[in-house]
Amino acid sequence: MGAITNVLLPLALALIMFAMGLGLTGREFARVLKQPRAFMVGAGLQIVALPVVALAIAMVWPVAGILAVGLMILAACPGGTTSNLMTHIAKGDVALSISLTATISLLSVITVPLIVGGSLIQFMGKEAPPLPVLETVLKITAIVVVPTALGMLTRTLAPRFANWAVGHSRMLSTVVFILIVIAALISSRNEIIPYFTQAGPVTLILNASMLTFAHFVALLSRLQEPQRIAVTIECGFQNATLGIVVGTTLLGDVRFAVPSAVYGLIMLLTGLAYTLWIAQRHSGAGDMNKTDP
Repeated sequence: MGAITNVLLPLALALIMFAMGLGLTGREFARVLKQPRAFMVGAGLQIVALPVVALAIAMVWPVAGILAVGLMILAACPGGTTSNLMTHIAKGDVALSISLTATISLLSVITVPLIVGGSLIQFMGKEAPPLPVLETVLKITAIVVVPTALGMLTRTLAPRFANWAVGHSRMLSTVVFILIVIAALISSRNEIIPYFTQAGPVTLILNASMLTFAHFVALLSRLQEPQRIAVTIECGFQNATLGIVVGTTLLGDVRFAVPSAVYGLIMLLTGLAYTLWIAQRHSGAGDMNKTDP
C-alpha cells in the first residue's frame, strides 16, 4: 500500500500534468490579460466560492470529520483536464477553460496548503495529522508545477512530437492513474467502505451546487455563452486526482481521499449530463436555423 500511495500515485499525477503541459503555450496565460473579466469570474468561483460552498456543506451536513477535511481537499484542487474536453464537446470557450485549468493548477501550490491546513484544524482539532507546509508546497510543486513546465518546454523544443504525444499521453496517463487508484482502494477496502455512503451525498450536493451557482454567476456577469459554458464546466470538474494524492500521500490516510474518489465518478455523470444538454441545445438551435426561410 505504501508503494502505491507514496510512489505510484504521485508519478501517475505527474504524468497527467506533463500531458497537460504538452498542450499548453504562452497564449493560454496571455489570454488572462485579453479577457480579464471572464477569467476573473472563473477564477473567483474556483478559488473562493468553491471552498466556501464546500465549507458550508461540511458544517451543515452530518459527516465524519475526516470526510469533511476530504471534501475541503477536493474544493482546494483546481479544475481537471477533463473539463477542457467537456467544454469542447459543449462548444464552449476551450481556450478560457485551458487558461483556468493551467493557471489555477499552478496556484494550487498556495491554495491547497492554506485550505487543507485550516480545514484540519476546523474539523479534526487535536486528532488532525500534521501538515508540514513547506513539504506540502515542495511536493505539490514537484508533482504539479514541474511536470507542467516540462511539458510546455517539450512543446517549445519539439512541437511536432508534442502534437503527436499530447493525445496519447493524456489517455495513457489517465488509464494508468485509474488503475492505480482502484488498486489503492481495493487494498484499503475494509477501512474506507463505510465512508463511501457518507461521502456520496455531500459530494453530489457540492457538485450540483457549484454547477448551478457557476451557471447563474456567469449569467449575471454577462459573459458570452461560450464563456459561460467554460466557467460552469470548470467549476463542476475538479482535479480529483490531486485530491486523492493529497489525502493519501501528504496526509497518509486513504480515508481523506474518499470524497475525491467519489466525486470523480459523480462529476462524470452530472458534468456529462450538463455538457450533453448544452450540446443538444446548440443542435436544436442549428436545426431551427436551417428550417428558417
